Amino acid sequence: MKETVFTPKHIALGAKMAPFAGYNMPIEYTGINKEHTAVREGVGVFDVSHMGEIWVFGPKATALLQYVTTNDVSALYPGRAQYTCLPNGRGGIVDDLIVYCFGPEKYLLGVNAANTEKDWNHICSFADKFGMKVGIDLVNASDDTCQLAIQGPKAMEVMQKLCSENIMDMPNYTFKQLTVAGIENALLATTGYTGSGGCEVYIPNEDGLRLWDAIFEAGEPYGIVPVGLGARDTLRLEKGYLLYGNDMDDTTSPLEAGLGWITKFTDEKGDFVDRDFLLKQKAEGLKRRLAAFELVDRGIARHGYPICDAGGAVIGHVTSGTMGPTAKKAIGLGYIDAPLYKAGSEVFINVRDRLLKAQVVKAPFC
Repeated sequence: MKETVFTPKHIALGAKMAPFAGYNMPIEYTGINKEHTAVREGVGVFDVSHMGEIWVFGPKATALLQYVTTNDVSALYPGRAQYTCLPNGRGGIVDDLIVYCFGPEKYLLGVNAANTEKDWNHICSFADKFGMKVGIDLVNASDDTCQLAIQGPKAMEVMQKLCSENIMDMPNYTFKQLTVAGIENALLATTGYTGSGGCEVYIPNEDGLRLWDAIFEAGEPYGIVPVGLGARDTLRLEKGYLLYGNDMDDTTSPLEAGLGWITKFTDEKGDFVDRDFLLKQKAEGLKRRLAAFELVDRGIARHGYPICDAGGAVIGHVTSGTMGPTAKKAIGLGYIDAPLYKAGSEVFINVRDRLLKAQVVKAPFC
């Protein structure tokens, strides 16, 4: 099992550790609800060094990314990031990811930890098509890079104390290369997975502990806390953010997963993997779709629980569910057959053979 450069810090802080995506990762320190609230109201730090980083270089970089992703890479400019996904050529999703644009011949891809090797192999399979060389035009830097996510309404104030230039007016989904805590050429991006503001910082592994110590020193007056993957999950779910492997996978299309907003069919976008399949699916209408729901009856929906209609017939399944610490209600996501995936529909969650009433709603939940 792999460790991140910050693993000794987590253990020293008494974190509850567990395997995740092949890494020994902190699940919680002082409790999921407490850490969740700290991020919603103040500032918390996540070790997300298990995530993958893939560089794409060269004159064909833009063309390759236009073809292998669903979003329109041509809309990017230096310093801009974009959420997108990789269709698998069979109507499903390889992974969702973030594309960071340094210029038309230089991009960084931030990919999910469990999918790094899968994504790498998938992207490299198109190298010959675009005359690109693996190891030169495509570089997997995942093992050499660490990443911290500093999240919450006070996060940017904390980080400003460590930065060589102004970051307070950075729009969402932008990034800068700057000196952070004396570390040159750090990549600071206003991205994240909590819906509470903040940034993510990418640096070489050798600078990781230096950055950790500086952030916690700067954040001490703000009550900064380390946060585990448990609260990361409740935070993202309250905002309706999808988790690969739960809410989407190789069997779900981007349209079914509610990712039509990052699936572009414009002339600027041009051809891409599964374009014809997705156009046909869009024209014919979706037979099922990922939907958000709130429990009306008392109980909590869990991954894999059946979703039923009023007659008890199974019409889908729960992909994510929890009791939202900020929302103060039981919430979830799940695939539901048409037409009951529409907001306002009444559905039932089968919880240990008890049908609990729920209502389909529009995310976010708070």
